[in-house]
Amino acid sequence: MSQYSFGEAPQQANIHHQAGKSGIMVLLGLVAIVVVIAIMLVPVINKIPTQDEQVTAAWSQVTNQYQRRADLVPNLVSTVQGFANQEREVLIQVVEARSKVAQMQLPKDILTNPSAFQAFQANQDALSSALSRLLVVVERYPDLKSNQNFLTLQSQLEGTENRIAVARRDYIESVKRFNTTIRTIPGRWVRSIFYPELTLKENFTAAPGAEVVPQVKFD
Repeated sequence: MSQYSFGEAPQQANIHHQAGKSGIMVLLGLVAIVVVIAIMLVPVINKIPTQDEQVTAAWSQVTNQYQRRADLVPNLVSTVQGFANQEREVLIQVVEARSKVAQMQLPKDILTNPSAFQAFQANQDALSSALSRLLVVVERYPDLKSNQNFLTLQSQLEGTENRIAVARRDYIESVKRFNTTIRTIPGRWVRSIFYPELTLKENFTAAPGAEVVPQVKFD
C-alpha cells in the first residue's frame, strides 16, 4: 500500500502542475481579450466627446448666422419703410417676428430640450416667412430696388441666408453622426459607461423647400 501511495505522488504533482499551467493560460487569454477589446473601444471612447464638440461648434455657427440676419432686419425695415410706408402690415409682421427672435432666452440644454429647440426653430421660421413676404412687396417699388442702401442690405441678406443654410446643413450632419454613434454598438455601451450625461441631440425638421438654398434677389 505504501508503495502504491508513493508511486502516485509524482502523478498527482504532475496533474497539479498541468492544472496550474492551464489556469495561467486561461488567465492570459482573458487578459488578451480584455486588451483587444480595450484597443477596439479606444477610438469610440474618443469619438463620442469629439462628435459632441462638433455638434456644439456647428450649433454656434447656426446661432451666429441667425443673429447676423436679425441684426440686418432693423435697417432693412427702415429702408423699405422710407419708400413703402403704406405696406405697414407686412412691415409690422417682420418687426414682430424679429422681436420674438430677439427676446428668446436659449437655455443651456437647448440641444437636448425638445420644446426649447422647437420654439427656437418656430421663431426663426416665422422670421424667414415674414422676410419672404416683405421681399415680395419690394418688387412693387423700382425706386427702392435701386437705392444704394437697399442694394447693400440685399447683398448682406443674401449672403446671410446662404450662410444660414450651410450652417444648418452642417449642424444636421453633425447631429446625425453623434446620435448614430451613441445609439449603436459599441458606442451605446461606451456612452453608458463613460459619458452617461450625454444624450441624443435635437435636430431641425425640414420645412417645405428647406433643401433649397434661399435665393434673395430683387432683379
